[in-house]
Amino acid sequence: MNLTDIYIQEVTRRLPEKNREDIALELRSTIGDMLPDDYNEDDVKDVLEKLGNPAALASGYRDQPMHLIGPRYFDVYISLLKMIIPIAAVIAVISMIAEYFIGFGGEEAVLNVVITMISEGIWRIIEVGIHVFFWLTLVFVILERTDKGKEQHPLSASLKKWTPEDLKTVVYIPKKKAITKLEVFGYLMWTAIWATFYFYANHLLGIYEGGGEGLKFVMPALNQDVLLRYWPIVIVVIALEIGLALYKLLKGQWTKKVAIFHTIVELFATVVFIVIISNPNLMNQESITYMSNLFTTSTKQFEIWIIGGIIIIFVVYAAISIFDGFRKARIR
Repeated sequence: MNLTDIYIQEVTRRLPEKNREDIALELRSTIGDMLPDDYNEDDVKDVLEKLGNPAALASGYRDQPMHLIGPRYFDVYISLLKMIIPIAAVIAVISMIAEYFIGFGGEEAVLNVVITMISEGIWRIIEVGIHVFFWLTLVFVILERTDKGKEQHPLSASLKKWTPEDLKTVVYIPKKKAITKLEVFGYLMWTAIWATFYFYANHLLGIYEGGGEGLKFVMPALNQDVLLRYWPIVIVVIALEIGLALYKLLKGQWTKKVAIFHTIVELFATVVFIVIISNPNLMNQESITYMSNLFTTSTKQFEIWIIGGIIIIFVVYAAISIFDGFRKARIR
């Protein structure tokens, strides 16, 4: 077989059976018209190079695209993926945590439960991501193949043809100033984690001992009754953190208003938890005695060291976080 026959074969094998013969005749005629009377193999190569890749040429003959999602819808598709997957993942993880603790009876060592929850949470995120990816891709594949218009220019977020006027609605965000969806997701995850530990501290925070059946919870480190006295103000902190996360997601960048809101939340949360930590009845005296004996120090010194260390960590973290927020807001 010569190069012309092979080229025609490579084009037509990608087409429906009923159209192959007619298109093969058309291609053979086109190639023949493009060749000089006394042609050689180099002339044939030049003509075939002008006709282009057989796959691309076959695509021009097909009624349906040869790609899953073409340039017309690809940008909108990716934007929706980036927006929907983090939100679905957060909802899945929070619901999973709620399911575990609603059904928790206290028989199993809580640290083992936490490890199970982490692995289950990772699997839930992967599972939700796969579902969102599959169904959203399916929707856009159907949309791509039912769009009978000849126009193939990429669409804007409003599903209309792009015009220079669209630039007026786009806000330029420097990379170091941007608030990513991953950052918002991490912030919400942290809120869910510390809230879970707060309201189930008597099952999660304490002294564990190893044994033949794994870790065994010996005694709680904190007095749960004292923690629950502050539950209304803690709920306010949780609501503020969720509101801040959604505000960050909406803005997409650090601004002066975002930095101020962030500062208010950090200061309020820090003050609330310092007040809670400073409560003299918060620490379980049995666990304090156990740990002070372990570190060969007095119970009072150990309690002061623990409380002082936690307060310093809260204050330093809040200061760094507030400073970093205003620093990013000043970026131009």
